[in-house]
Amino acid sequence: MNSSLCLKAVLAVIAVAFSPLALGAAEIPCSTAKMVVPWKAGGDTDIVFRLVTNSINASGFKPKLQVVNISGQSGNKGAKEVKAAKADGCTLFAMHESQITTYLAGRVEFTWDAFTPVARLTYTPSVLGGHSDIAYNNLQEMVAYAKKNPGTIKVGVTTGSTSQFINLLVEDATGTQFKYVPYEGTRERLTALLAKNIDLGEMNILTAKKYLQEGSMKALGIATEKRDPIMPDLKTFKEQGINVVYGLHRGVMLPKGAKKDVVKHFEKAFKKAMTDPAVKKALDEKGTWIVYLGSDDYAKFLKQSYADHEKVAIKIGMYKK
Repeated sequence: MNSSLCLKAVLAVIAVAFSPLALGAAEIPCSTAKMVVPWKAGGDTDIVFRLVTNSINASGFKPKLQVVNISGQSGNKGAKEVKAAKADGCTLFAMHESQITTYLAGRVEFTWDAFTPVARLTYTPSVLGGHSDIAYNNLQEMVAYAKKNPGTIKVGVTTGSTSQFINLLVEDATGTQFKYVPYEGTRERLTALLAKNIDLGEMNILTAKKYLQEGSMKALGIATEKRDPIMPDLKTFKEQGINVVYGLHRGVMLPKGAKKDVVKHFEKAFKKAMTDPAVKKALDEKGTWIVYLGSDDYAKFLKQSYADHEKVAIKIGMYKK
């Protein structure tokens, strides 16, 4: 065998030995993967995932990630599309607790375990607020008003989603009754509040900060254990006599059946993004906390979160087995 053939043979062996398959790397058959956000552009989940995917793409990660907004059905239109997709790594899903609450509310026939967890990323605490002309300035005053005027406070919600769930918790904790007005997502609820078409709505600092600062909206309380440093003057629900702590944990899922190497491939990318100083700074400014968990721990978290939500949903009459 001549030297040229020998060299080619050696290079061929090296190429096989260090191929992605030989190294145990994931084989993903697309150059760009869809990161499905099941809400319209401009909402809080969309904002978070655009920040994170931009960081991942800037790192040179392959495949590139492209945010695709598929809104409708309280987040379930996008969820159904991801559920039906191939588990090859070319489709991912931006998920939060709405995938649990909409199931418990009977709006969809599947919940979080219809997907494969990749990573938990962030937590955004819930704020209950209203437009600038409501007749109360905190939760205690709101409860007093609601008891004198039962069923008259118009609350904007996405039916069956977390925005309704937290208000059901408040009703249960305070013995009040709201009038619910349905909207598709956070952006639509905020628009309705600004137009004074509704009185109250669940919001968070991430999307409402500007309106709260300029005075076109009022924040009545934040559903955290302790006050948030972003708005240190805003009292917690607990401080105002309402034992409710609630917020959204956002994470990444793959379709059910995704191989372990595909899961780990994306898990590594999202973990790196959550250590990016620029991402942390941007999220801090928007009142969202990094609470990263890898795939195995995220699955355990979701199992416990479902159990916690189910217990409460049964108590308030939202879910009947």
